[in-house]
Amino acid sequence: MIYHGNRIKLRAGVTEQQAEAALVSMHEQGSIPEVKSFIVGREYGTGFDWGATFVLEDLDAYWAYLSHPAHTASVRLGLPLAENFESYDLTDDLDPDFESKVARLQQRHIDSVPELAELLAALSSHTGTSALPHPE
Repeated sequence: MIYHGNRIKLRAGVTEQQAEAALVSMHEQGSIPEVKSFIVGREYGTGFDWGATFVLEDLDAYWAYLSHPAHTASVRLGLPLAENFESYDLTDDLDPDFESKVARLQQRHIDSVPELAELLAALSSHTGTSALPHPE
């Protein structure tokens, strides 16, 4: 199992309506068929405003999640509102190449959504598995 998480610190000046629309969009990612369960909510004590975790069966489900239109729509809506963004993955998969496989999936996703690289580059801080060096 893979627990894929995202943490977001909103930019100054983001309106309540903009934040609400982004949260609704994050919740809609929970309807992606490969998502086994999820949580989206306020984050406390970390410097981030919101967090989300999506439970995925394996790397095939991870790719299906990343490439699903609900995820892509959420990224397009939410990243312009973010100052800082972090993604991370927890897994019980003992494959020593897990991290590089996730990095390749993340790069494939970036390559498949033309404006994604620009949205990520515009962040003040971008860390975690979506920011890993992407092996060939």
